[in-house]
Amino acid sequence: MTASAGWKELQAEYVELIDRFGKGWERGKPNEIADLFSEDGIFSPSPFDAPLLGRSAILEYWKDIPREQAEIAFRFGELFVAGPWFATEIKCTFRRRRTGQLMDVRGALFCETTEGKIAEMRMYWHRAAK
Repeated sequence: MTASAGWKELQAEYVELIDRFGKGWERGKPNEIADLFSEDGIFSPSPFDAPLLGRSAILEYWKDIPREQAEIAFRFGELFVAGPWFATEIKCTFRRRRTGQLMDVRGALFCETTEGKIAEMRMYWHRAAK
């Protein structure tokens, strides 16, 4: 396999991971999100929060999405790949169920992978009302 072919395989694998992450968010399926992480995966929801350690903690973080968010649309940009690491820009819009307010989230994800799973995800984002 050439270096170019290896890079394309990694790129495709990472696109699938982030696409599945976004679809899990859009469908309000916290299990689908948590299953993308390794059993001892790390999720940092923001640079100021303590990292969540393990799949069960990650599931706990995402469990209220179906109750709190509606009309979710997730998009991501070009992936930047460096071996087991990838990064991408994200955009997510949703309506808060409690208030009906439309929200716009924009940011970036930085991920390390192992054996086809996310070993660590760091999320940097800003949220604004539309």
